[in-house]
Amino acid sequence: MSTQLNQSTQRPILYSFRRCPYAMRARLGLLLGQQSVQLREIILKHKPQPMLDASPKGTVPVLILANGQVIDESLDIMLWSLSQSDPNNLLLAGSAKQELAQALIATNDQQFKPWLDKYKYADRHPEHDEQYYRQQGETFIAQLEALLGKHDNLLGEQASIADFAIFPFIRQFAHVDRDWFFQANYPQVQSWLTAHINSEVFTQAMKKYPQWLDDPSPITFGTN
Repeated sequence: MSTQLNQSTQRPILYSFRRCPYAMRARLGLLLGQQSVQLREIILKHKPQPMLDASPKGTVPVLILANGQVIDESLDIMLWSLSQSDPNNLLLAGSAKQELAQALIATNDQQFKPWLDKYKYADRHPEHDEQYYRQQGETFIAQLEALLGKHDNLLGEQASIADFAIFPFIRQFAHVDRDWFFQANYPQVQSWLTAHINSEVFTQAMKKYPQWLDDPSPITFGTN
């Protein structure tokens, strides 16, 4: 693993797939933590061997630090980045809301995401129809709607790690049927999602880059 980064002065390597919400989460975390990495954009049908050598499970994102340490969970990449630099206190240091943020992210990852996958690929799960899977996902959407009825972001007026870790998945949910989502009775979630999608940091996170296997030229992503 460590042979992929020969010197400690080199930037960490990030294997990413632009449209994956987990990879979006990682890229957002790196930007928000003001980190700089060498980006390797891949497609999931053609996973590069160096990525598989570092993380045999074969999912993105994968971050290889200068010391050879591999971080291959999106939330862990966010936490690593923000532990280096957290100028906006997204980790809610010193706040009782830290546990609430962790609980919301866990609900997103463990309960909402499986329903989202079935909703998006309902034809692969014929036990129920698309509407059924959407309704299961709406339980979490309704929870977020209630929180956003109190303030602009999930845990307060300022965004926290919870907002950035969750909104890429709500974006994916919305895009399954945009016409339905944006006329549904979730005005607070719609406004919150739109604001984050239109934000400068998300625009930067979603910039298109050539695939690394097609063009191995080094690409710097993040703070220079």
